[in-house]
Amino acid sequence: MKYARLKKNTDIQRLFKKGKKAYSGELTAVYSPSAELKMAVIVSKKHGKAVKRNRIKRLVRQAFYNTLEKCPVSCAIILMPRVAEEYSLAKFESALKTCYRKMQCTRA
Repeated sequence: MKYARLKKNTDIQRLFKKGKKAYSGELTAVYSPSAELKMAVIVSKKHGKAVKRNRIKRLVRQAFYNTLEKCPVSCAIILMPRVAEEYSLAKFESALKTCYRKMQCTRA
């Protein structure tokens, strides 16, 4: 299954204003029903320098790709990891599964 990336600032701001939130231990997901599956990862400077932030983004994107079969198909999602000492793919995958259970978007 493929997904599109949320890239436009206007789309991201609209999602923050009108979207709902789902929380887990390592991630916060802001989501809203959409025509197609879209995803963006936002990592703040609180997480560290650029190298560390880019690694976190890669891990979150890979975890999202690995758990696509459990994802609601018709949602636009922004994923924001929480600040932690250590980041791992397994933690992000379990956090995403928890967020998916809490989301109320329906499958198309």
